[in-house]
Amino acid sequence: MSALIQRRSGRHAPTPVEATDAIHLAATRKRLDTVQRHWLDENGFDAKPGSVCLLSDANGKLARVVVGVDRQDPLAALAALPLTLPVGEYTIAAEGVALDPSLAALGWALGAYQFTRYRKAKRAAATLAVEAKTIATLAPLIEATALVRDLVNTPTEDMGPKQLADAVKHLGKAHKAKVREWVGDELLEDNFPTIHAVGRASHRAPRLIELHWGKASDPKLLLVGKGVCFDTGGLDLKPSDGMRWMKKDMGGAAHAIALAGLVMQAKLPVRLTLLIPAVENAVAGNAMRPGEVIVTRAGHSVEIDNTDAEGRLVLCDALAYGAEQKPELIVDFATLTGAARVALGPDLPALFANDDAIAEATLACGRAVADPLWRLPLWRPYRKMLDSYLADFANAGASRHAGAITAALFMERFVPEGMPWMHLDTYAWNDADRPGRPRGGEAMGLRALFAYLQKRFA
Repeated sequence: MSALIQRRSGRHAPTPVEATDAIHLAATRKRLDTVQRHWLDENGFDAKPGSVCLLSDANGKLARVVVGVDRQDPLAALAALPLTLPVGEYTIAAEGVALDPSLAALGWALGAYQFTRYRKAKRAAATLAVEAKTIATLAPLIEATALVRDLVNTPTEDMGPKQLADAVKHLGKAHKAKVREWVGDELLEDNFPTIHAVGRASHRAPRLIELHWGKASDPKLLLVGKGVCFDTGGLDLKPSDGMRWMKKDMGGAAHAIALAGLVMQAKLPVRLTLLIPAVENAVAGNAMRPGEVIVTRAGHSVEIDNTDAEGRLVLCDALAYGAEQKPELIVDFATLTGAARVALGPDLPALFANDDAIAEATLACGRAVADPLWRLPLWRPYRKMLDSYLADFANAGASRHAGAITAALFMERFVPEGMPWMHLDTYAWNDADRPGRPRGGEAMGLRALFAYLQKRFA
């Protein structure tokens, strides 16, 4: 939060930052003096998105910053500035392209993020002066995004199943929530066979972490997050390039944990349950084998067609258990399929839902907060792609078609008919640095889902 400060009246006014584009550049130039206009020309400033020019006054002091923006991407408008401008205080100028002050400030704060667990910050961030109410609104969202990024960026050696459980316990302590967990063979004793099967080959025991918060009389909300802390693919081993970034395969858990924190911090009137199945999909003599049949908590027999389709297995037992509590709404997050990335690319999480009204409302919330989602269909005829000759169905199939849809259809079988459910297949990662979106772990769909929950339950 150090990137945003409260705007105060005083002798030393923050430096104004004026947003402009090709349409508004002429008007911007008219507001400048002759020397400043000449400096714009000398720098070749053309107001293209991301272009920046620093302007001084007659005494050589920084007087104004002019930045080119893309009005179609308000979150990125000022997001590159906190780590590129000289350290100091800035404010959004009243002139120029009109920016949504909240989104611009959020982008600034997200652009100031640096992951500092293993090395020092490269530099201090420039600060943006905003209204106190803006800080109060944005602070939880900024902290939640940073939490997702930190959890996903942390290598598996320091973010295994136990450490993921510790993150939930830390959250529970902060909000006086109850936390319990099942570890190792306790999963078998209490009927979580698929979570155990996926994680049993690791030297670190698999576990299911559960958090409860809120009044028992309030509507029940269930959040579930895929916590595969590392995915080798199991005996269906991934190639090295496919395994390189699999520390991020717990990105769904990171999202669910962060969203639970937002719900509790906002004191939404819900009875919240958070479930995190946390495992490593490793290779050892006792690893889950292709061709095995597992009878799940819900009683469905599942043939293991591919040990690399493990995320849906850890989620299915968690979904079945959570559904036993009869929640009013289920939301799960998972870095589930490469097929979703092929279909929608890295920036658009795939949203699946069994309720059209809830899906449309969530999509609208995503657009409103510049956190877009894209709905894919639960096309039930594709269930036949998961047919098994000896079990109720398989966890994967021979066809590479519609991989994100068939994964969602697999999990839908564990949600009782008529129980509202949304599934977010998210990448949770930025492949390269972009304004407000640093390379590494990323929150995608988090703000959209929180906006929807606020609208539904507040």
